[in-house]
Amino acid sequence: MEYSIIIPVFNSEQSLSELKQRISTVFKNISEEYEIIFIDDFSQDNSWNVLVDLKNESPDKVRLFRLGKNFGQHNATICGFHQAKGKWVITMDDDLQQAPEDIPLLVERQKQTGANVVYGIGNENHPLFRKLSSNAYKKSAKHLHGSFGNGSSFRLVDGTLIDKLKHNKQHFNFIDEILHWHTNFIECVKVSHAPRKYGNSAYSPKKLWTLANNNTLNYSNWPLKLMMYFGGIFSFIFVLIGVYFIVKKLVFDVAVPGFTALIVSISFSASLMLLCFGILGYYLKNILSRLNQQPAYFIKEEL
Repeated sequence: MEYSIIIPVFNSEQSLSELKQRISTVFKNISEEYEIIFIDDFSQDNSWNVLVDLKNESPDKVRLFRLGKNFGQHNATICGFHQAKGKWVITMDDDLQQAPEDIPLLVERQKQTGANVVYGIGNENHPLFRKLSSNAYKKSAKHLHGSFGNGSSFRLVDGTLIDKLKHNKQHFNFIDEILHWHTNFIECVKVSHAPRKYGNSAYSPKKLWTLANNNTLNYSNWPLKLMMYFGGIFSFIFVLIGVYFIVKKLVFDVAVPGFTALIVSISFSASLMLLCFGILGYYLKNILSRLNQQPAYFIKEEL
């Protein structure tokens, strides 16, 4: 098998038939050795029945996996990685905003550069707030914990790298970070990005915030660094304050007023420690999830 195309599906019954047809047309000029893997991430519409029809139309090209509950796009993609047979794996969304006709651009860029990963980066048709927040997060992630600083769900990945990702046992997966753990041979190519044709995005502001928060606490150590830096700074400040009042009392025999100041200092210190303990608690929770081997996905049905 030369190529595996992995597509997580969630409530996209209207776009699936066109998506499959366009992919098949594109691969007539690339390779006949390909498979399309649809991962139904517990859709609540008629997506699964549409996928079954597509499977019946092309039993040799289409493979289906239905998850037992909604595990999220990245975990659904990880499920596809475990099932893929291709030497090269292509991932893309199910909403037709990423054009299958741009797949040859990814393939050509890889052949030119020898990259392990090639991202298709488009001028995304998202609301301004989402664009700004996404760019801000990517840039901050690059500077704070050395991530690639770019990426998308439209990507071409070397199959040997996929074999490495299969050993990842985390419950929360963020594929772009995991890929960056293994290689810096990453390239980008400009692709088109169409307006959403059917329905609305499943990523609400709340879900995007949760994704960014989980990604930071699961794949970054910069909160711990901030805790150490601020802890050191405030400790030094409090030591100086303590020395100042001790000297004031012992040398100059000046009574130390300020019960209020004492309470404020203690309260501030306690609140800072509680915040730090809260962050540490979250890290410990993630460690416990890994030790318990909490699954990233569960396949309910396969066709």
